[in-house]
Amino acid sequence: MQGVGFRPFVYRLARQNSLTGFVFNDDEGVLLEIQGEQDSLAKMTAALRTEAPPAASVTEVIVQAKKVLTADKIFTIKKSPPAIARKTFISPDLAICPDCHREMMDKHDRRYHYPFINCTNCGPRFSIVEDVPYDRQNTTMKKFSMCSKCQKEYTDPQDRRFHAQPNACAECGPHYTLLDNKGCLLEDDSEKILVLAHKAIKQGKIIALKGIGGYHLVCDAYSDGAVMALRNRKKRFAKALAVMAGSIEAIKKICKVSAEEEMLLKSPSAPIVLLNKNEDCQLSVNVAPDSDCIGVMLPYAPIHCLLFHSDDVFVMTSANMSEEPIAYDDADAQKRLTNIADYFLVHDRRINMRVDDSVMRVFRKVPCYIRRSRGFAPAPLPFVANKKNLAIFAAGSQLKNTFCLTKDDKAFMSQHIGDLANKAAYDSYKKAIEHYQRIFDIQPQLAVCDLHPEYFSTKYALATGLPVIKVQHHHAHIASVLAENNISEKVIGIALDGTGYGADGHLWGGEFLLCDCTSYERMAHFAYLPLPGASAGIKEPWRMAAYIMHLLYGGQMRKMECDLWKIIPGNWPLAVQIAEAGLNSPLTSSAGRLFDAAAAVLGIRGKINYEGQAAVELEQVAASGQGKILPYEIQQRQGMRSINFLPMFKSLIENNDTLADKAASFHLTIAAAVVQTAQLLSRQTGVKKIVLSGGVFQNLILLKNVLTMLEGGFSVYINRKVPVNDGGLAFGQAAVACALINEK
Repeated sequence: MQGVGFRPFVYRLARQNSLTGFVFNDDEGVLLEIQGEQDSLAKMTAALRTEAPPAASVTEVIVQAKKVLTADKIFTIKKSPPAIARKTFISPDLAICPDCHREMMDKHDRRYHYPFINCTNCGPRFSIVEDVPYDRQNTTMKKFSMCSKCQKEYTDPQDRRFHAQPNACAECGPHYTLLDNKGCLLEDDSEKILVLAHKAIKQGKIIALKGIGGYHLVCDAYSDGAVMALRNRKKRFAKALAVMAGSIEAIKKICKVSAEEEMLLKSPSAPIVLLNKNEDCQLSVNVAPDSDCIGVMLPYAPIHCLLFHSDDVFVMTSANMSEEPIAYDDADAQKRLTNIADYFLVHDRRINMRVDDSVMRVFRKVPCYIRRSRGFAPAPLPFVANKKNLAIFAAGSQLKNTFCLTKDDKAFMSQHIGDLANKAAYDSYKKAIEHYQRIFDIQPQLAVCDLHPEYFSTKYALATGLPVIKVQHHHAHIASVLAENNISEKVIGIALDGTGYGADGHLWGGEFLLCDCTSYERMAHFAYLPLPGASAGIKEPWRMAAYIMHLLYGGQMRKMECDLWKIIPGNWPLAVQIAEAGLNSPLTSSAGRLFDAAAAVLGIRGKINYEGQAAVELEQVAASGQGKILPYEIQQRQGMRSINFLPMFKSLIENNDTLADKAASFHLTIAAAVVQTAQLLSRQTGVKKIVLSGGVFQNLILLKNVLTMLEGGFSVYINRKVPVNDGGLAFGQAAVACALINEK
């Protein structure tokens, strides 16, 4: 990994232990030759594993004895051969390290309050790289020539800033300025900027803040007026907003924080971490109105540390209109955000690659990705499945898109791209693919994509001119877990999500597959239901709920007491009619649509403002309920099992339980049906390994219930290294392609 300070670290270790030799990057990683006393050699070898820089990844230390070179008198850092530059990896962008933070707050330090302080252990990397080798002239820092003091640090192997490419100070580096929302300069004095910006935020204003990988929109999370103004201007009316807190103590005032969550918050990757709110949380209710969870992060860029006071909690959301990618280009940001932000706090270092914040949660004391982006991309994942060392391009999904490129035994997952139906996101997708291919010197030999013919990712893959392998959506979900865990044998894969194009042309999403990475056999699924209005049915869950009522009660449905009637529009009979006629009502086995329909039947949500809203609110209601397993039917026809949940809906409508208990019963019933089906399939096939994947498993009530019921008799695997949602799909696509090629 380039830019993490590993060679200077090795240099200092060698000097401390009176060893001679050299170190340089080679195509396998870092090669060092050392000689000296046996005890000193042992100390250094141990330290390579235990004391490496925070951003370095030491996966293996191979030691080989060599003949003593009596002429070797010193230890040196050798320049890597030019051909090696493209075989070493670019580090992700990293949060400010404790040493830089201490210097930045020291009035006697020459970088006091300098918002671009960095060293080999922290700062921008991937977002500023234009090409390799990772040298200053190949980054957006090339316009800033180092002063003599910075140059001295840069060339001193003993210094923490040795070969730190973004190295700079107030004399020679980038600077911030404060602008109004018309782009006019208000202030360029570094100290006054901080005071004015903080004062504006505390007065309820919204600031567009240019950071490391893009712009954020910032406002006071304690101010109802400021948060609602942000929502209205951004047109993000309901979906939860992330916040940044000035200190871990400020976070603990609003959220419950475990030791594992605190460690993740303070890590060099500094992701947004989903935390449970405290009962007495004083943040504006408008920050996360649908959820007991809040996405929280700590300051990771120097400007954040300077802007935030220790007790501050500010909304820190991606600077964009709803569903657009994060703004990162200055001119574009000024154009897109002028009607949202009151002020712009901007700097003059260009961002080359937009990188959104990563989102994680801790589940059973282990971090899990919801979005893998800043702080993690483009660091490679192990990919031992690539036995033939193929260069593969995996195009990913339409929503929550990431792509994947493979090289030897590594898989390079992109940062979060987003919804490819958005032109700006699709343009970003194409730019990122070209960038990855260039900086990692990957020329794909094969493309792999989803079966869905209308996905933009599919169309891109088909347009490459490469041989193309198409992979069924849910097979790719399961394969992502298989590749993470290097599992080669058959498993029972359970993929639950919103939608994925099925091999029969229907919309799948509640799937039970007997599979390995090479092939799959669909063994069971949630029973098909029509989705009245197709895409309209996704945005308006009342449509499927109305049709379920029609199936259960026919012409008597209006006489049934049901909370659906509180939220359903007057034209509901039309939705039932088009579904009955099979017009614009594709059949779906989607688990996600089932959750949406339940939310509508229970009167919780009939129309959504963002993807997954109905299911999020249903889970929220269920959290305080006591559930019971309701009736359902596992039917079998011609060797295929299907799970009919109409009896469950009938019970939900007719029983007199509280709303919370009904919501909890829905979750428990889905879990029970999933587990019973898995048990039946296990008895049929003899397979004892179960794999869970797909975005519906982000629902913790469902996931916990399924795991609790399964773990007594099965080995159960879930996603840990890539997101369980479509953000991990490309990894699974690449794994399937490798397995198919390996068989040939």
